[in-house]
Amino acid sequence: MKLRRLLLVVLLVGGFWYLTTHAGSPLGPFSFLNGGRSGSPLELTEAHAAPAYDAEEQNNIAVYKRVLPSVVNITSTALVFNFFYGAVPQQGQGSGFILDKAGHILTNYHVIEGANRGIEVSLSNKRRYTAKVVGVDKVHDLAELQIDAPDLQPVTLADSSGLNVGQKVYAIGNPFGLSGTMTQGIISSIRSVRNANNALIEDAIQTDAAINPGNSGGPLLNSQGNVIGINTMIASNGADQSSGIGFAIPINTAKAVLSDLNKFGRVRRPSLGIESFSIGPDLAQQMGLAADYGVLIQRVIPGGAAERAGLRGGNERAYVGNTPIMLGGDLIIAIDGQEVTNTQDISTIMDKHHAGDTISITILRGQRKMTLKLLLGEAQTSDS
Repeated sequence: MKLRRLLLVVLLVGGFWYLTTHAGSPLGPFSFLNGGRSGSPLELTEAHAAPAYDAEEQNNIAVYKRVLPSVVNITSTALVFNFFYGAVPQQGQGSGFILDKAGHILTNYHVIEGANRGIEVSLSNKRRYTAKVVGVDKVHDLAELQIDAPDLQPVTLADSSGLNVGQKVYAIGNPFGLSGTMTQGIISSIRSVRNANNALIEDAIQTDAAINPGNSGGPLLNSQGNVIGINTMIASNGADQSSGIGFAIPINTAKAVLSDLNKFGRVRRPSLGIESFSIGPDLAQQMGLAADYGVLIQRVIPGGAAERAGLRGGNERAYVGNTPIMLGGDLIIAIDGQEVTNTQDISTIMDKHHAGDTISITILRGQRKMTLKLLLGEAQTSDS
Protein backbone atom coordinates (compact mmCIF):
# COMPACT_ATOMS: atom_id res chain seq x y z
CA MET A 1 0.00 0.00 0.00
CA LYS A 2 2.79 2.36 0.98
CA LEU A 3 4.68 1.41 -2.19
CA ARG A 4 1.68 2.33 -4.35
CA ARG A 5 1.38 5.70 -2.67
CA LEU A 6 5.07 6.33 -3.16
CA LEU A 7 4.89 5.40 -6.85
CA LEU A 8 1.85 7.67 -7.30
CA VAL A 9 3.67 10.63 -5.72
CA VAL A 10 6.72 9.98 -7.92
CA LEU A 11 4.56 9.86 -11.04
CA LEU A 12 2.73 13.09 -10.15
CA VAL A 13 5.94 14.98 -9.38
CA GLY A 14 7.66 13.63 -12.46
CA GLY A 15 4.73 14.52 -14.71
CA PHE A 16 4.54 18.05 -13.32
CA TRP A 17 8.28 18.48 -13.82
CA TYR A 18 8.04 17.29 -17.43
CA LEU A 19 5.14 19.54 -18.32
CA THR A 20 6.72 22.66 -16.84
CA THR A 21 10.17 22.15 -18.38
CA HIS A 22 9.46 20.59 -21.77
CA ALA A 23 6.17 22.10 -23.01
CA GLY A 24 7.52 25.43 -24.32
CA SER A 25 6.34 27.72 -21.50
CA PRO A 26 7.09 28.34 -17.81
CA LEU A 27 4.06 26.27 -16.84
CA GLY A 28 3.20 24.50 -20.11
CA PRO A 29 -0.54 23.86 -20.46
CA PHE A 30 -1.03 25.25 -16.93
CA SER A 31 -0.26 28.78 -18.02
CA PHE A 32 -3.28 29.99 -16.06
CA LEU A 33 -1.09 29.53 -12.98
CA ASN A 34 1.22 32.21 -14.42
CA GLY A 35 -1.46 34.92 -14.64
CA GLY A 36 -2.66 33.82 -18.07
CA ARG A 37 0.43 35.15 -19.90
CA SER A 38 1.37 33.66 -23.22
CA GLY A 39 4.12 31.11 -23.21
CA SER A 40 5.99 32.78 -26.14
CA PRO A 41 9.38 34.30 -25.19
CA LEU A 42 9.70 38.12 -25.28
CA GLU A 43 11.27 39.35 -28.52
CA LEU A 44 12.29 43.03 -28.93
CA THR A 45 12.86 44.72 -32.27
CA GLU A 46 15.94 46.91 -32.09
CA ALA A 47 17.59 49.19 -34.62
CA HIS A 48 20.79 47.81 -36.08
CA ALA A 49 22.30 51.23 -36.85
CA ALA A 50 22.34 54.82 -35.61
CA PRO A 51 19.24 56.82 -36.61
CA ALA A 52 19.33 58.68 -39.91
CA TYR A 53 18.63 62.40 -39.34
CA ASP A 54 16.86 64.45 -41.97
CA ALA A 55 18.42 67.66 -43.29
CA GLU A 56 16.62 69.91 -40.78
CA GLU A 57 17.64 67.77 -37.81
CA GLN A 58 21.23 67.69 -39.01
CA ASN A 59 21.28 71.49 -39.20
CA ASN A 60 19.72 71.83 -35.74
CA ILE A 61 22.36 69.54 -34.26
CA ALA A 62 25.20 71.29 -36.10
CA VAL A 63 24.10 74.75 -34.93
CA TYR A 64 23.76 73.59 -31.34
CA LYS A 65 27.16 71.90 -31.22
CA ARG A 66 28.89 74.88 -32.82
CA VAL A 67 27.30 77.64 -30.72
CA LEU A 68 26.90 75.99 -27.32
CA PRO A 69 30.55 76.59 -26.25
CA SER A 70 30.01 80.32 -26.93
CA VAL A 71 26.92 80.66 -24.71
CA VAL A 72 27.42 81.38 -21.00
CA ASN A 73 25.31 81.35 -17.87
CA ILE A 74 25.51 84.49 -15.75
CA THR A 75 24.81 84.61 -12.02
CA SER A 76 24.66 88.04 -10.39
CA THR A 77 24.67 88.45 -6.62
CA ALA A 78 23.27 91.45 -4.79
CA LEU A 79 23.10 92.21 -1.08
CA VAL A 80 19.55 93.15 -0.09
CA PHE A 81 17.75 93.69 3.21
CA ASN A 82 15.00 91.36 4.40
CA PHE A 83 11.91 92.15 6.48
CA PHE A 84 14.02 92.31 9.64
CA TYR A 85 16.56 94.66 8.01
CA GLY A 86 19.12 91.90 7.85
CA ALA A 87 21.51 91.84 4.90
CA VAL A 88 21.00 88.73 2.77
CA PRO A 89 22.47 87.78 -0.62
CA GLN A 90 20.07 87.51 -3.54
CA GLN A 91 20.97 85.90 -6.85
CA GLY A 92 19.65 86.36 -10.36
CA GLN A 93 20.40 84.32 -13.45
CA GLY A 94 20.61 85.02 -17.15
CA SER A 95 22.54 84.22 -20.28
CA GLY A 96 25.17 85.82 -22.48
CA PHE A 97 27.57 85.01 -25.29
CA ILE A 98 31.29 85.32 -25.94
CA LEU A 99 32.34 88.04 -28.38
CA ASP A 100 36.08 87.39 -28.68
CA LYS A 101 38.99 85.34 -27.35
CA ALA A 102 39.87 88.18 -24.96
CA GLY A 103 36.80 87.20 -22.95
CA HIS A 104 34.35 89.99 -23.76
CA ILE A 105 30.74 88.92 -23.22
CA LEU A 106 27.47 90.56 -24.22
CA THR A 107 24.31 90.27 -22.12
CA ASN A 108 21.31 92.33 -20.99
CA TYR A 109 21.82 95.12 -18.49
CA HIS A 110 18.90 93.87 -16.39
CA VAL A 111 20.72 90.53 -15.93
CA ILE A 112 23.53 92.22 -13.94
CA GLU A 113 21.67 95.27 -12.63
CA GLY A 114 22.35 95.86 -8.94
CA ALA A 115 24.97 93.12 -8.72
CA ASN A 116 26.93 94.69 -5.86
CA ARG A 117 28.38 91.39 -4.66
CA GLY A 118 29.84 90.08 -7.89
CA ILE A 119 29.05 88.47 -11.24
CA GLU A 120 29.95 84.87 -12.03
CA VAL A 121 30.09 83.41 -15.54
CA SER A 122 29.77 79.66 -16.16
CA LEU A 123 30.92 78.16 -19.47
CA SER A 124 29.48 75.10 -21.15
CA ASN A 125 32.46 73.08 -19.83
CA LYS A 126 31.25 73.90 -16.27
CA ARG A 127 34.23 76.14 -15.49
CA ARG A 128 33.35 79.31 -13.59
CA TYR A 129 34.96 82.74 -13.73
CA THR A 130 34.46 86.08 -12.03
CA ALA A 131 33.42 88.77 -14.51
CA LYS A 132 34.05 92.50 -14.49
CA VAL A 133 31.74 95.07 -16.06
CA VAL A 134 33.30 96.84 -19.06
CA GLY A 135 30.35 99.11 -19.80
CA VAL A 136 26.56 99.30 -19.78
CA ASP A 137 23.81 100.92 -21.83
CA LYS A 138 20.67 101.16 -19.71
CA VAL A 139 18.63 102.61 -22.59
CA HIS A 140 19.26 99.64 -24.87
CA ASP A 141 19.34 97.20 -21.91
CA LEU A 142 22.83 95.97 -22.86
CA ALA A 143 25.95 95.23 -20.82
CA GLU A 144 29.49 94.23 -21.78
CA LEU A 145 31.40 91.97 -19.40
CA GLN A 146 34.86 90.41 -19.49
CA ILE A 147 36.39 87.25 -18.03
CA ASP A 148 39.95 85.94 -18.02
CA ALA A 149 39.70 82.42 -19.44
CA PRO A 150 41.67 80.34 -21.97
CA ASP A 151 40.54 78.81 -25.26
CA LEU A 152 37.32 80.75 -25.62
CA GLN A 153 35.13 80.24 -28.67
CA PRO A 154 33.43 83.47 -29.85
CA VAL A 155 30.16 83.66 -31.76
CA THR A 156 29.80 84.98 -35.30
CA LEU A 157 27.70 88.13 -35.59
CA ALA A 158 25.30 88.49 -38.54
CA ASP A 159 23.83 91.62 -40.16
CA SER A 160 20.35 92.17 -38.74
CA SER A 161 19.29 94.82 -41.27
CA GLY A 162 17.92 92.34 -43.82
CA LEU A 163 15.82 90.08 -41.62
CA ASN A 164 12.50 88.73 -42.90
CA VAL A 165 9.37 87.51 -41.18
CA GLY A 166 9.17 83.74 -41.53
CA GLN A 167 12.87 82.91 -41.42
CA LYS A 168 13.96 80.22 -38.97
CA VAL A 169 15.65 81.19 -35.70
CA TYR A 170 17.14 79.43 -32.67
CA ALA A 171 17.49 80.59 -29.07
CA ILE A 172 20.12 79.10 -26.77
CA GLY A 173 20.31 80.01 -23.11
CA ASN A 174 19.63 79.21 -19.48
CA PRO A 175 15.82 79.23 -18.99
CA PHE A 176 14.81 78.56 -15.38
CA GLY A 177 18.44 77.60 -14.70
CA LEU A 178 18.37 74.77 -17.28
CA SER A 179 21.69 75.46 -18.96
CA GLY A 180 22.35 74.63 -22.60
CA THR A 181 18.71 74.74 -23.69
CA MET A 182 17.92 75.34 -27.37
CA THR A 183 14.50 76.24 -28.77
CA GLN A 184 13.44 76.82 -32.36
CA GLY A 185 10.95 79.10 -34.07
CA ILE A 186 10.59 81.79 -36.70
CA ILE A 187 10.72 85.56 -36.87
CA SER A 188 7.09 86.49 -36.24
CA SER A 189 7.45 90.24 -36.81
CA ILE A 190 9.87 93.15 -36.70
CA ARG A 191 8.42 95.98 -34.65
CA SER A 192 9.45 98.67 -32.20
CA VAL A 193 8.46 97.91 -28.61
CA ARG A 194 9.12 99.38 -25.18
CA ASN A 195 10.94 97.43 -22.50
CA ALA A 196 10.19 97.23 -18.78
CA ASN A 197 11.84 100.65 -18.28
CA ASN A 198 9.68 102.18 -21.04
CA ALA A 199 12.73 102.64 -23.28
CA LEU A 200 12.11 102.05 -26.97
CA ILE A 201 13.68 98.99 -28.63
CA GLU A 202 13.73 99.98 -32.28
CA ASP A 203 13.02 97.20 -34.79
CA ALA A 204 12.89 94.51 -32.11
CA ILE A 205 12.84 90.96 -33.46
CA GLN A 206 9.63 89.21 -32.41
CA THR A 207 9.84 85.42 -32.34
CA ASP A 208 7.76 82.42 -31.29
CA ALA A 209 10.88 80.47 -30.24
CA ALA A 210 10.32 79.71 -26.54
CA ILE A 211 12.03 82.37 -24.40
CA ASN A 212 11.70 82.16 -20.63
CA PRO A 213 13.25 83.77 -17.53
CA GLY A 214 16.96 82.97 -17.71
CA ASN A 215 17.09 83.32 -21.51
CA SER A 216 17.69 87.07 -21.16
CA GLY A 217 20.99 88.10 -22.70
CA GLY A 218 21.37 84.91 -24.73
CA PRO A 219 21.75 84.81 -28.51
CA LEU A 220 19.00 84.61 -31.11
CA LEU A 221 20.53 82.79 -34.10
CA ASN A 222 19.73 82.39 -37.78
CA SER A 223 19.79 79.00 -39.52
CA GLN A 224 23.56 79.32 -40.04
CA GLY A 225 24.11 79.73 -36.31
CA ASN A 226 25.11 83.41 -36.55
CA VAL A 227 23.79 85.88 -33.96
CA ILE A 228 21.03 88.19 -35.20
CA GLY A 229 19.75 89.39 -31.82
CA ILE A 230 19.91 89.36 -28.02
CA ASN A 231 16.91 87.74 -26.33
CA THR A 232 15.61 90.31 -23.87
CA MET A 233 11.94 90.03 -22.92
CA ILE A 234 8.64 88.23 -23.35
CA ALA A 235 5.02 89.32 -23.64
CA SER A 236 3.59 87.36 -20.74
CA ASN A 237 0.34 89.06 -19.65
CA GLY A 238 1.40 88.49 -16.04
CA ALA A 239 2.56 84.88 -16.46
CA ASP A 240 6.30 84.61 -15.88
CA GLN A 241 6.87 82.17 -18.74
CA SER A 242 6.84 81.93 -22.52
CA SER A 243 3.62 82.84 -24.30
CA GLY A 244 5.07 82.38 -27.78
CA ILE A 245 5.80 86.11 -28.08
CA GLY A 246 9.40 86.99 -27.29
CA PHE A 247 11.56 89.92 -28.34
CA ALA A 248 15.25 90.29 -29.16
CA ILE A 249 17.37 93.41 -29.58
CA PRO A 250 18.79 93.44 -33.15
CA ILE A 251 22.50 92.70 -33.21
CA ASN A 252 23.26 95.78 -35.33
CA THR A 253 22.06 97.92 -32.43
CA ALA A 254 24.41 96.02 -30.13
CA LYS A 255 27.32 96.52 -32.55
CA ALA A 256 26.77 100.28 -32.42
CA VAL A 257 26.60 100.21 -28.62
CA LEU A 258 29.79 98.13 -28.36
CA SER A 259 31.57 100.50 -30.73
CA ASP A 260 30.68 103.48 -28.52
CA LEU A 261 31.61 101.69 -25.29
CA ASN A 262 35.04 100.80 -26.59
CA LYS A 263 35.73 104.20 -28.24
CA PHE A 264 34.26 106.60 -25.70
CA GLY A 265 33.67 104.53 -22.57
CA ARG A 266 29.96 105.31 -22.81
CA VAL A 267 27.18 105.15 -25.37
CA ARG A 268 26.64 108.20 -27.57
CA ARG A 269 23.48 106.98 -29.28
CA PRO A 270 22.48 109.35 -32.10
CA SER A 271 18.95 110.68 -32.36
CA LEU A 272 16.96 112.60 -34.95
CA GLY A 273 14.77 113.86 -32.14
CA ILE A 274 11.46 112.76 -33.66
CA GLU A 275 8.53 110.44 -33.17
CA SER A 276 7.67 108.83 -36.50
CA PHE A 277 5.32 106.53 -38.39
CA SER A 278 6.09 104.41 -41.49
CA ILE A 279 3.97 105.12 -44.58
CA GLY A 280 3.23 102.64 -47.37
CA PRO A 281 1.58 103.15 -50.78
CA ASP A 282 -2.02 102.67 -49.56
CA LEU A 283 -1.70 105.16 -46.71
CA ALA A 284 0.22 107.60 -48.90
CA GLN A 285 -2.61 107.60 -51.42
CA GLN A 286 -5.29 108.08 -48.75
CA MET A 287 -3.33 110.97 -47.24
CA GLY A 288 -2.59 112.59 -50.59
CA LEU A 289 1.16 112.49 -50.05
CA ALA A 290 3.58 113.30 -52.85
CA ALA A 291 5.45 109.98 -52.42
CA ASP A 292 4.16 106.46 -51.85
CA TYR A 293 6.73 105.63 -49.16
CA GLY A 294 8.61 107.28 -46.31
CA VAL A 295 8.53 108.04 -42.60
CA LEU A 296 6.01 110.63 -41.46
CA ILE A 297 7.17 112.85 -38.59
CA GLN A 298 4.56 112.74 -35.85
CA ARG A 299 6.28 115.05 -33.40
CA VAL A 300 9.66 116.77 -33.04
CA ILE A 301 11.27 116.51 -29.61
CA PRO A 302 11.64 120.00 -28.09
CA GLY A 303 15.28 121.09 -28.28
CA GLY A 304 16.18 118.02 -30.36
CA ALA A 305 18.08 117.72 -33.61
CA ALA A 306 14.99 117.82 -35.84
CA GLU A 307 13.63 120.95 -34.22
CA ARG A 308 17.01 122.71 -34.56
CA ALA A 309 17.10 121.75 -38.27
CA GLY A 310 13.60 123.17 -38.84
CA LEU A 311 11.72 119.90 -39.35
CA ARG A 312 8.01 119.87 -38.56
CA GLY A 313 5.69 117.40 -36.87
CA GLY A 314 2.01 116.73 -37.48
CA ASN A 315 -0.87 118.98 -36.42
CA GLU A 316 -3.99 116.93 -37.21
CA ARG A 317 -5.02 113.75 -35.38
CA ALA A 318 -6.22 110.71 -37.32
CA TYR A 319 -6.39 106.93 -36.85
CA VAL A 320 -4.94 103.97 -38.72
CA GLY A 321 -7.13 101.19 -37.38
CA ASN A 322 -6.93 101.76 -33.63
CA THR A 323 -3.56 103.50 -33.82
CA PRO A 324 -3.62 107.30 -33.45
CA ILE A 325 -1.31 109.24 -35.77
CA MET A 326 -0.64 112.90 -36.54
CA LEU A 327 -0.98 114.20 -40.09
CA GLY A 328 0.60 117.28 -41.64
CA GLY A 329 4.21 116.67 -40.68
CA ASP A 330 7.26 116.37 -42.94
CA LEU A 331 7.72 113.07 -44.78
CA ILE A 332 11.31 111.74 -44.63
CA ILE A 333 12.19 109.97 -47.89
CA ALA A 334 16.01 109.80 -47.73
CA ILE A 335 19.02 110.28 -45.44
CA ASP A 336 22.47 110.89 -46.93
CA GLY A 337 21.01 109.95 -50.30
CA GLN A 338 19.86 106.55 -49.02
CA GLU A 339 16.16 105.84 -49.55
CA VAL A 340 14.07 105.66 -46.38
CA THR A 341 10.90 103.58 -46.62
CA ASN A 342 10.30 102.75 -42.94
CA THR A 343 11.60 103.28 -39.42
CA GLN A 344 13.88 100.24 -39.75
CA ASP A 345 15.79 102.05 -42.51
CA ILE A 346 16.33 105.01 -40.17
CA SER A 347 17.50 102.69 -37.38
CA THR A 348 19.98 101.02 -39.75
CA ILE A 349 21.39 104.39 -40.83
CA MET A 350 21.62 105.63 -37.23
CA ASP A 351 23.60 102.53 -36.26
CA LYS A 352 26.36 103.81 -38.57
CA HIS A 353 26.53 107.25 -36.92
CA HIS A 354 27.34 108.85 -33.60
CA ALA A 355 25.89 111.82 -31.79
CA GLY A 356 27.50 114.94 -33.24
CA ASP A 357 27.63 113.66 -36.83
CA THR A 358 26.05 115.82 -39.54
CA ILE A 359 23.70 114.16 -42.01
CA SER A 360 21.62 115.37 -44.96
CA ILE A 361 17.93 114.57 -44.68
CA THR A 362 15.54 114.74 -47.65
CA ILE A 363 11.89 115.48 -46.89
CA LEU A 364 8.62 116.29 -48.61
CA ARG A 365 6.73 119.21 -47.09
CA GLY A 366 3.43 119.04 -48.86
CA GLN A 367 4.42 118.89 -52.55
CA ARG A 368 7.78 120.56 -52.00
CA LYS A 369 10.98 118.47 -51.85
CA MET A 370 13.72 119.76 -49.53
CA THR A 371 17.16 118.57 -48.36
CA LEU A 372 18.36 119.89 -45.00
CA LYS A 373 21.50 119.48 -42.91
CA LEU A 374 20.93 118.00 -39.48
CA LEU A 375 23.37 117.70 -36.56
CA LEU A 376 22.54 114.47 -34.75
CA GLY A 377 21.79 114.82 -31.08
CA GLU A 378 22.44 112.36 -28.28
CA ALA A 379 19.42 110.27 -27.45
CA GLN A 380 17.78 110.42 -24.06
CA THR A 381 15.77 107.59 -22.50
CA SER A 382 12.49 109.02 -23.80
CA ASP A 383 13.70 109.58 -27.37
CA SER A 384 12.37 107.40 -30.18
